[in-house]
Amino acid sequence: MENLKMHTPDLAEKNYRKLAELFPNAITETITGYDEDGKAIIERAIDADVLRQEIAAQVVEGSQERYQFTWPDKKRSVVLANQPIAKTLRLVREKSVGRDGTTGSIDTENIYIEGDNLDALKLLQETYLGKVRMIYIDPPYNTGSDFIYEDDFAQETSEYIPGSGQLDDDGNRLVQNLEGNGRFHTDWLNMLYPRLRIAKDFLSDDGAIFISIDDNEIRNLRMICDEVFGAGNFVSTIVWQKIHSTKNDARYFSENHEYALVYAKSISQFSLHLLPRTDDMNSRYKNPDNDPRGPWQSGDLVASGERSNGHFIITSPISGKEFDVPQGKHWVYSEENLRALVADNQIWFGADGTSFPRKKRFLSDVQDGRTPNTMWLSEEVGHNQTATREVKAIFNDEKVFDFPKPVSYIKQMLIVGSSKDAVIMDFFSGSGTTAHAVLQQNADDGGNRKYIMVQLPEETGTESGAFKAGYKTICDIGEERIRRAGKKIREESPLTTGELDAGFRVFRVDSSNMKDVYYRPKDYKQGQMNLFADNIKDDRTPEDLLFQVMLDLGVLLSSKIEETVIAGKKVFSVADGYLIACFDKDVTEETVKAIAQQHPFYAVFRDSGMATDSVMTNFEQIFETYSPKTIRRVL
Repeated sequence: MENLKMHTPDLAEKNYRKLAELFPNAITETITGYDEDGKAIIERAIDADVLRQEIAAQVVEGSQERYQFTWPDKKRSVVLANQPIAKTLRLVREKSVGRDGTTGSIDTENIYIEGDNLDALKLLQETYLGKVRMIYIDPPYNTGSDFIYEDDFAQETSEYIPGSGQLDDDGNRLVQNLEGNGRFHTDWLNMLYPRLRIAKDFLSDDGAIFISIDDNEIRNLRMICDEVFGAGNFVSTIVWQKIHSTKNDARYFSENHEYALVYAKSISQFSLHLLPRTDDMNSRYKNPDNDPRGPWQSGDLVASGERSNGHFIITSPISGKEFDVPQGKHWVYSEENLRALVADNQIWFGADGTSFPRKKRFLSDVQDGRTPNTMWLSEEVGHNQTATREVKAIFNDEKVFDFPKPVSYIKQMLIVGSSKDAVIMDFFSGSGTTAHAVLQQNADDGGNRKYIMVQLPEETGTESGAFKAGYKTICDIGEERIRRAGKKIREESPLTTGELDAGFRVFRVDSSNMKDVYYRPKDYKQGQMNLFADNIKDDRTPEDLLFQVMLDLGVLLSSKIEETVIAGKKVFSVADGYLIACFDKDVTEETVKAIAQQHPFYAVFRDSGMATDSVMTNFEQIFETYSPKTIRRVL
């Protein structure tokens, strides 16, 4: 049996192997330094000259001028995105809620993750590769007052802490990115760039990402998105009217707007959905002549400019009055087609037949919606005060979060950018507006959208209203908001939300379940191996192991999980038997045989879990007899 790797993929290694497969003759070795004994350190390399010959194109090297977008530490930012990590996601059952709101239940398809979103994205990337239809993020705007992640580009954490200010529970640094620090844009770009690189791979071929931003970094955001997603996949810039009224105390202009950049994974496969028609739009259609085809409104029949055969007479069938277009204009239809429309009562000459003719456009012929435009007004999607009132209403008039987005704003993105059964991701989830919007939109249209939320457990501050209300971290706020929003939606629409999944499984980014010896056995001497008879950390549960195995094998975290007992051992069945795992010790042949007889795709056990050497010896034979196609793995 093979061991599971139990760490995220090394993307640099993946890319190297792809290049080696395409151009094996470009692979070489080079000396990168010398060790303590003076021995050369030899590492793999790419021969640029050979690569240039193979692709028959100019390969730009060194400081030669070319069009590019770069900043200090960009290369290390790329490395950071590609580096593997030995971490995992641990279920926090006491914070999780089931579909109907039952605390501790995990019968839900929604996911909420507490932790650094870069780690979370790396942990999820293989499992959710190409499975997310829409990503929405509202990252820090880099205003100088908001906090950003400072990934380890310049200093070790131990060196940095004395002058920094803040660490999260996992030791990730949080800093105020003041413009005077000399790295104002660099720090922000280094934070966002690796996260976007990984996020791109989550999108389905017809998927898209929506990113909220303001004027501080929109130029740089557009540049890194052009690089990550491709300039040709730029869809549009939405301008959102975030403030309803003018700020008369503004120093210059009253800034009433923000933006949302929209990029497709593949513009050739992406399409926007139409927005629903409004009652106001439909009210413009009347039926003054009781046309059996229903309400209509009239439109022009005339266009500017002279055109051959564009002048001719048409006659009102009611009054007999004749009409032609004025000089410099032309009919938009040919004479034959226009006369046919008159005969079919599709031309309106007024109630008495003496008005200049216009084309009847029937409501029944109008498309099932309206094309979204790039200006999203507060009257339609809400504004900052709308969002603040929504959060306060959820939290009994307590102000627990600054600057949320309106639910209706995110709902409109869901309508145009996703489908009813889509997976939605937000890895800067803040107060949980995106999850709230998903729940509300599912209730509105009967959809089955699922969400994945990720949020760093930033502390709220002892003087904040949130802290005084009992919410120690942003995650506490987001999770409670989703719980309350689901309950409220169910209570307000009990007849239409019977199947609404208002639950979510809470996970926390944590260190790997495996001891160091699992990853680096060569670092330990043979005499030490008896100290590691079990390579799993002492404080980890079978449930912890199960979810790390699911991540390793690419099994959705939202999959159905059933627990049974076979011959006294706890056995997990995931996704209706797709994966069956047993992490107990002293497993007998009876348990192994019962699992094999269920014909799982994957079967996973502890490496040290077999009761005797005899069971270990017979293990493979049991599976070869009852389920030879099952892939067997150990950890």
